[in-house]
Amino acid sequence: MAGPTTTAERGERRQESSGPPLVRRLRNRRFRRIVILGLAVVLLGSGSGWLLYGSPWLRVRHVSVSGTAVLTPDQVLAAADVPVGAPMVSVDTDRIEARLRRRLPRIDAVDVVRSWPHGIGLKVVERTPVLLIEKGGKFTEVDKKGVRFATVPQAPEGVPALELSLPRSGSATASLRRFGTDRLVREAVEVARALPAAVRRDTRTLKVRSYDDISLELGGDRVVEWGSSENGAAKARTLTALLKAASASRHFDVSVPTAPASSAS
Repeated sequence: MAGPTTTAERGERRQESSGPPLVRRLRNRRFRRIVILGLAVVLLGSGSGWLLYGSPWLRVRHVSVSGTAVLTPDQVLAAADVPVGAPMVSVDTDRIEARLRRRLPRIDAVDVVRSWPHGIGLKVVERTPVLLIEKGGKFTEVDKKGVRFATVPQAPEGVPALELSLPRSGSATASLRRFGTDRLVREAVEVARALPAAVRRDTRTLKVRSYDDISLELGGDRVVEWGSSENGAAKARTLTALLKAASASRHFDVSVPTAPASSAS
């Protein structure tokens, strides 16, 4: 049986368990550093949260609008409904963008940006009409994507009117049944997009009789047989050359761009 533990043995064991004094001091210092660092993180987080959400310094004070053409800045501001006075960080830019597109269909794209410390910027891109559909003395604007986005009392200059002249008998009836009116409108949009800028400005009416029977009525009683919307770029180049080479003609056919034709009647 082991004898009683002497005082020297007890002291030796305490020294082994506690370690040298230098090690104990290092441990204490490390612990204090951890505590101080933790307190600093808590204080910094609380201060940042108050600065972003509770302070009067980083709040929305003004909203700017850019990029409008037909729309007015006041219309955009009213539709955006940006919460002036709210903390900048709390502004939901995605929701504002969605609200603008929903309330103002004329807007094709919009970017809502924070301009620290007090501003919100609304950068707007409006839709541009490539065709007009007249009904009841008013004009519905159609953009390059085929979206009917606005109805206006007067036709904008340089935008062709779309005329759907669809016979109810013969082969055109089959075309209408196969493609539907909406598809034929999209085909007309593709033709309008392919037109050279000068020709588009001079086009009075874009007439659709069937999928592959689309024609243009230009100023000066000139008519262009375009055919379908296929090979639009080639047809545009051919028409540009044909209008220059046969400027006295009144009838042009580029439905087959490799074999164009023109005539005086």
